[in-house]
Amino acid sequence: MRVIARIKEMQEWSERERCAGKRIAFVPTMGFLHDGHLELVRDGRKRGDRLVVSIFVNPTQFGPQEDFAAYPRDFERDRKLLDQAGTDILFYPASSEMYPDGYRTYVEVEKLSHFLCGAFRPGHFRGVTTVLVKLFSIVRPHVVVLGAKDYQQLRIVCRMVEDLNLAIEVVGYPTVREEDGLAMSSRNAYLNQEERRAALSLSRSLKKAESLVLEGERESRRIVEAVRSEIDKEPLARLEYVQVCNPESLEEVERIDGNAVLALAVRVGRARLIDNTLLKGRRG
Repeated sequence: MRVIARIKEMQEWSERERCAGKRIAFVPTMGFLHDGHLELVRDGRKRGDRLVVSIFVNPTQFGPQEDFAAYPRDFERDRKLLDQAGTDILFYPASSEMYPDGYRTYVEVEKLSHFLCGAFRPGHFRGVTTVLVKLFSIVRPHVVVLGAKDYQQLRIVCRMVEDLNLAIEVVGYPTVREEDGLAMSSRNAYLNQEERRAALSLSRSLKKAESLVLEGERESRRIVEAVRSEIDKEPLARLEYVQVCNPESLEEVERIDGNAVLALAVRVGRARLIDNTLLKGRRG
């Protein structure tokens, strides 16, 4: 595996590979890799002739009071894991490389960015879409693999790629979970043992919602109440939001007549955890 830190060098590599007829798969990450990331990497390995993984803790998607400085980092461990997983290129730019002095350009997907996490993290998705457009223009992938745990982010990126006519296939990879159901996240490292147990209320509440829909419940209000009740059983868990929404527009729905997405964010200790599930209101 080769490590590239400079934008120009990364672009030159991609140009050579494209000219040689190679299909480039790309997995963007912020590092501190876990098995969920590595599942994305393995999937990307299957989808292209060449695999690029980036590690960049993007400052523009963190708010002033958020955990940019404290975000967990372990480059040497990440490098070894990516090498073992068959990565061809690890793109590892510095913040000054991505956002040099005088940088003034940002990309924003309207409306979709204002729901769910966007209502609680103003400017977050503008930072996400900006850095991804930059990474796409630098790496020049044919296909990008993203985790579906952040469902809102996935929908926003799909919308951005379509609206900007980017010739990139976006693949959403299913949420990877621990054996006990907790969705894998780099921020799980913030949790102590007691908080870790409290965090299981997220996956329990999603299963409760799924069961209610299977039993015939279609009113979003009742499903949300059941989820809230499950989270409230844990004194260490503080629900930030829970919403049943349209899978495409992310707008809240009052009733599940087709399929809907249940999304939630919960704070447990220092960690802000997100999760979601697809509620299938139509049988078959």
